[in-house]
Amino acid sequence: MTEAVDWLRRPETIRSRCHLLLDRAEAGRLGHFTIAPERFGDAVDCVLDTIAANYPSLRIPYHSRWRHFTVGGRARAEGVFEAAAGRDPGALLRARFDLVVTSVLLDAGAGADWSYVAQDGQRFARSEGLAVASLEAFASGLFSADPDDPLRADGRKLATLSAEELATAFQAGPANPLVGLEGRAGLMQALGLRVSSAPEWFGAEGRVGRLVDAMIDPEGGSAVSAGRILATVLQALGPIWPGRIVVDGVNLGDVGRHPLAGDGGPGEGLVPFHKLSQWLTYSLIEPLQAAGIDVTGLAVLTGLPEYRNGGLMIDSGLVVPRDPTLLARPLRPDEEPIVEWRALTVALLDRIADAVRLRLGRDEHGLPLAAVLEGGTWAAGRRLAALRRAGGAPPITLDSDGTVF
Repeated sequence: MTEAVDWLRRPETIRSRCHLLLDRAEAGRLGHFTIAPERFGDAVDCVLDTIAANYPSLRIPYHSRWRHFTVGGRARAEGVFEAAAGRDPGALLRARFDLVVTSVLLDAGAGADWSYVAQDGQRFARSEGLAVASLEAFASGLFSADPDDPLRADGRKLATLSAEELATAFQAGPANPLVGLEGRAGLMQALGLRVSSAPEWFGAEGRVGRLVDAMIDPEGGSAVSAGRILATVLQALGPIWPGRIVVDGVNLGDVGRHPLAGDGGPGEGLVPFHKLSQWLTYSLIEPLQAAGIDVTGLAVLTGLPEYRNGGLMIDSGLVVPRDPTLLARPLRPDEEPIVEWRALTVALLDRIADAVRLRLGRDEHGLPLAAVLEGGTWAAGRRLAALRRAGGAPPITLDSDGTVF
């Protein structure tokens, strides 16, 4: 791995480059957005109000995919894994990895017009709908190459997963359109090819859940750092992402370009985000902890630059477009305004988290960023979107391919 690639995969670089663009914004130098510092308190108040409503005891879990599996008053994932009773802890941990990796990678924005009816008859949309749909698809054996063992995700099955199969599993069609369906299917196929061809990460059997063995001995019950989890995810899954930017022959994945992202470090002019990889990292923590593995160094991870956290920044008035018409035209993930918006989101999440802790009398250990996101900024962004726009759409019109948003 080259120095530039290594540098651009570090969460420290995500944070430093995003704060650099926030500094530029506060100096009035960004081309597309400005900061309204007088609205910072409004954003913090919105987050505090949301935390008070959702978690009045301040016992806030981490922001992760597992929260979405509990919608409708049911511990849906636990119900699925009851079928795995009797498996040894390592096998159960691999099955949980199989589920969460596939579910997270299918978690790009669904759009305002799609919903999913679960097996119990409850209807869910957006992230919760995607979570339940992917969970039920996983439980049915859609990702397994072994009919006798449905609770797994195998490379050779994922590599052949068609958009039509995914549409059927997610109940998508002309009357129930799912944004980025082809992109999601393509990402699953890319995952399958990678899993099948990288035994150093996914074992000789080519199974997604074997990724845990590359992180830590799942039978050993020791410890692993959040930074190592993210590094493993980025190295193992890096080749599956659309090749927007390539450095030294390596596909960087979720990295954007911005002319003012220059700090003298490697990869000048590039801003890494790795949103889905960090979302996956957050979501792998609980299975590891349930297996007796301590996850350390959580604070190195950043906030997630997706449209709920980013929507909070715009809808609270903290981040202001220079041209109001910018919000109306579809923007691709790699366009400069989106890079600015996402960078400002990451940096401002740090500041909001600090302010929330100060108001609540908690430190970073007592209220980590992962809890602020859950408590928190993500839900506050969704709440503001629902108040301002029909269907709760984000404030920016996104031309999503299903692999970032």
